[in-house]
Amino acid sequence: MHTIKVIAAGFLLLGAFLLLGRWMGGGAPSALATAAICFVPVWLVAAAVNLWVGVSRAGYPLADEVPYFIVVFAVPAAAAGVLWWRFSRG
Repeated sequence: MHTIKVIAAGFLLLGAFLLLGRWMGGGAPSALATAAICFVPVWLVAAAVNLWVGVSRAGYPLADEVPYFIVVFAVPAAAAGVLWWRFSRG
């Protein structure tokens, strides 16, 4: 259940980035593409913090947390990649 919540938080953060891109870029597709790409490194850090909390605070072994880290990072990042591709095409 925690994994689903974190992935949902990633989608919410992606939405916030897109809203910010729309606001700052006047709704231009290139601004939305830039916002989607800027989301990815921020989400990587957030997913890494989630990994660190799982290992250091919750006591899970790193080997158990890495597959969840990959899924937690990859699902919203893949959505951002699709949006980047869509918006960069004009």
